[in-house]
Amino acid sequence: MLLPFLLRGCTAKHYVQQALSSTRLCVNYCNIRGLATSSGQLFLRRTPQRFLNQSRGAKTHKRKHQNQEDDWKKRNKTVLTYIAAAGVGMIGLSYAAVPLYRLYCQASGLGGTAVAGHNTDQVETMKPIRDRIIKVTFNADTHASMQWNFRPQQSEIYLVPGETALAFYKARNPTDKPVIGISTYNVVPFEAGQYFNKIQCFCFEEQRLNPHEEVDMPVFFYIDPEFDDDPRMARVDTITLSYTFFEAKEGQRLPVPGYS
Repeated sequence: MLLPFLLRGCTAKHYVQQALSSTRLCVNYCNIRGLATSSGQLFLRRTPQRFLNQSRGAKTHKRKHQNQEDDWKKRNKTVLTYIAAAGVGMIGLSYAAVPLYRLYCQASGLGGTAVAGHNTDQVETMKPIRDRIIKVTFNADTHASMQWNFRPQQSEIYLVPGETALAFYKARNPTDKPVIGISTYNVVPFEAGQYFNKIQCFCFEEQRLNPHEEVDMPVFFYIDPEFDDDPRMARVDTITLSYTFFEAKEGQRLPVPGYS
């Protein structure tokens, strides 16, 4: 009786142990599967978000790059506009430079240009500097294309600052056709130009001479008394007034006075 009871107890214990082992295997399997499932879900949950963030970042970078390109294009257009405006302005100034510079030279005596115009009151009231005698010499030239005969009627004149003087040039047209001429002038030394004032002159005015016609052209001028007060003029005792005649043609420009 005892032996069968012991056998039954051992058999029950064996089944219990097998059941516990199966239970442990099942639990372990479930844990592993659950871990895998959690990892998969975590991977599936995070992976799309990361790719989405990367896609958003790429779009943002592309938009920023496009905005920079648009900004650069806008700046380039602005710079090109300024450059074009400056170019047009420089072209306009180049056309106006010669007459404007000539007017400035006539007003200031720069470049050996005699000062245009005069102050009537100054001419009437200025006092000659008798102890400062100056020799004024005269020169005449013609451009290569100019067919006139042009010369001064006197080679030199002596005067003092504050004293008026009158000189003459003679022009003759030896051709068989009318010729229109126009003249420019300068004074040497250049620094003396600001003190050389013309009251009457034939410069920068068109002069028409018929075939074989000859005319006298007067130059009425004076030297400003301030000439004697300028230290730069201390050793200047000779001044040369020079005229050059050009044939007046359409589109032709005269050289700047003092640099002919």
